[in-house]
Amino acid sequence: MNELSLETSPYLLQHAQNPVHWKAWNEQSLELAQNQQKLIIVSIGYSACHWCHVMEHETFENDQAAATMNQHFISIKVDREERPDIDTLYMKAVQIMSGRGGWPLNAVCLPDGRPVWGGTYFKKDEWIATLEQLQHLYESNPEKMLEYAEKLHQGIESLNLIEPKPSVDFNIEILEPFVQKWAKSFDDEFGGLARAPKFMMPSNYKFLLRYGFQTQNKEILDFVNLTLTKMAYGGLFDTVDGGFSRYSVDLKWHVPHFEKMLYDNGQLVSLYADAYKLNQNPLYKEIIEKTLNFVSKELFTKEGGFYAALDADSLTENQHLEEGAFYVWKKEELQAILKTDFELFSKVFNINDFGYWEEGNYVLIQQESLEEIALKNNIQVEALAQKKASWEKILYQKREQRSKPRLDDKCLTSWNAIMLKGYADAYKATGTEKYLNIALQNAAFITQHLWKEDGNLHRNYKDGKSTINAFLEDYAHLIQAFIALYQTSYNEKWLLDAKQLTDYCLEHFFDEKRGLFAFSSDLDEALISKNYEIEDNVIPASNSVMAENLFTLSVYFSNNYYKKTAQEMLQKIIPNIDYPSAFSNWMNLFLNFANPNNELAITGPEAFQFSTKINAKYVPNITLAASQKESALPFLKNRFSQNKNMFFVCQNQVCQLPTEDFEVLKTQLKL
Repeated sequence: MNELSLETSPYLLQHAQNPVHWKAWNEQSLELAQNQQKLIIVSIGYSACHWCHVMEHETFENDQAAATMNQHFISIKVDREERPDIDTLYMKAVQIMSGRGGWPLNAVCLPDGRPVWGGTYFKKDEWIATLEQLQHLYESNPEKMLEYAEKLHQGIESLNLIEPKPSVDFNIEILEPFVQKWAKSFDDEFGGLARAPKFMMPSNYKFLLRYGFQTQNKEILDFVNLTLTKMAYGGLFDTVDGGFSRYSVDLKWHVPHFEKMLYDNGQLVSLYADAYKLNQNPLYKEIIEKTLNFVSKELFTKEGGFYAALDADSLTENQHLEEGAFYVWKKEELQAILKTDFELFSKVFNINDFGYWEEGNYVLIQQESLEEIALKNNIQVEALAQKKASWEKILYQKREQRSKPRLDDKCLTSWNAIMLKGYADAYKATGTEKYLNIALQNAAFITQHLWKEDGNLHRNYKDGKSTINAFLEDYAHLIQAFIALYQTSYNEKWLLDAKQLTDYCLEHFFDEKRGLFAFSSDLDEALISKNYEIEDNVIPASNSVMAENLFTLSVYFSNNYYKKTAQEMLQKIIPNIDYPSAFSNWMNLFLNFANPNNELAITGPEAFQFSTKINAKYVPNITLAASQKESALPFLKNRFSQNKNMFFVCQNQVCQLPTEDFEVLKTQLKL
C-alpha cells in the first residue's frame, strides 16, 4: 500500500495498491520534490473514468513502469473532481502543448510544479521511454527545460487575459449573429452538434430554449425539441432505470461513455423541467421521473447527500472489468426474456443494425415516437406504452442480478447543489411533493456538513468528514440552488443564506482589478497560476453562474452593487465571444438585461397557490417572490395587505399599480 491508502477519494484509493509510490497533492509532497530536486509526475483522473482504469492496469500496476517512476520522480495522484483547480491548471498546459486534452491527464513538472511535458493516455512502453528521456534531459540540460517551463508558464498566464473591448448595448439583436453562427453546427437529424463525441451541454439548450421562446423563433425551438427528444430515446439515456450517461461516442446519442455523473443528471432534470413547462410533452415528464427515481435510489444517501457518480465499467460473468457490461444486451438473451413480445420489442428498441454496438451487444435506443411505432404495427399507443413500461420493469429485474458498476461515494458541494436545483425545478414543473422534500433534505445536509461556522464551505464530504476548502464553483452553484429552493418553498432563510455566501465570495474570491471572481479563495495556498473560469462547459462557468446569482439577488435585496457587478462582468465577456456554445450561460444572463425582465411580488393568504401556478408555466424572464405575511425582504417590504391577494409587476425596481385580479396579472405577463 502506498500513501494513497490514507485518502478518502475513491479514485485515489483505486491506486493505493499500485507499486508506484503515489503521494497525494499536499504541502509535504511538494516540499519533498523541492528538497530532493526531483521532477514531479502529476497524474489526474476520476473514479468513473474508463481510460484511467485502462492506464492503471497497463502501466501503473506494472513493476517496470513503477520502478522508473519511483527511481527518479515524485509521483502525485489527483482526483480531478476533488481538485478542479489543479486539473484546470495542468489541462491548460497539456492543451497548449498538444492541442488536445482528456483523462487520464499526465504531466511532468519541475520541482516547483511548473509543467514541462504532458499528455493523456499512454501505453506502458511509451510512458517508460518518455519518462527516461525527460529525466535524461533534466540531468544533462536543465537550462533548456527551465526555459521551456517559463515559456509554457507564460502561455498559461496569457489564457487568463480578456482583451478590453468597447461595451455593447443590451439589445437582443446582438445575440442573433451568435445564434446564426452556432446554427451552422446543428445536427438536423439527431439534434445536438453535428460531431462526435456528443456531449449534452445542458446550459446550451437552456439558453436556446429561452432565446427561441422570447424571440418566437420556431426553428430554434424545434431544434431544442428535436435534441431533447433524441437524447431521451437512448442509449445515452438509460431507459430501463433512468439517468443519463456522460456523453455519446456517436452522432445519434446511441452508444454512451457509460458512466453516470450527478452533475449531468441534475442539469438535465432542470432542462427537461423547463421544456416540459413549455410544451407539456409527456416524454419529458417521463424523463424527469425516471431520472429522479434513479438518483434517489442509487445516489441519495441516508444523511441527505448525493453521491458523485457510477462507474462506466462493471464486472462481466468472467470477472473482467468491461465498459458498459451492466447496460448492454445480447439478442439471444432478449429473446429468451421477452419471448413472444420480442418482435415488437425489437421494433421499439431497434434490435437491428441501428441498435447494434459491437461484439454481439445491443444498446437499447428508440428511433421513432411510440405514436409512429404503434401506427406502423397496428396497436393502440396506450397499449404499446404499457408494454414498454412492462418490458423495462422485466429488464430492470434481470439487470439487477448483474454485477453493478462501482459507486463513487464522495459528496461534492457543487454537484449536490446542481442536483438540489434539479429537484426544485422538477417540483416547479410537476408539483410532485417528494421532489421538494428531497431538495430540502439535501439543503439541510449541505448546511450541516459542508458549511462551516467560519463562513466558508468545504468541497468534499465522505465517511463523516468534510475536507478541502471549497472553490467558486461550489459557492456559485449552492447560491443558485438556495435561490431555487426559496422560489419553491418561499422560506426566506434560503435567500438570506444565498446572500451570506455571495458576500463571502465578494470578500474572498472577487478580483477588483479584473472585475471577475477567481476560482480559488484568497485563503488557499496559491498554485503557479490563478484561474478565472469564464467558459461554459459541461458545467456552466462559475463566473457566469455567479453573475446570474448577483442579478437575481439584486432584485430580492434591492442591491444595486450586485446588479452593477453582474452587468460589468457581462460587458467584459459579450464582446469577446468567439464560439457561442462556450458562452451560453452568459448569453442567458444577457437576456435578463436585453429583454424586459419582470419582477413579480405576490402577497396575501393565497400567495403560494398563485406562485405555484406561475412556476408551472415557462416564464424564464420573471424573478418571483411570494409571502403570506409581512416580510422584511426588501423586494416584498410594505407590500402585504391583510386578507388581500396582491400582485406587483415591476421592471428595474419600478412597479406598476398592483392588481388583485390573477386574470389581469396573466394578461400583463402574457401567461
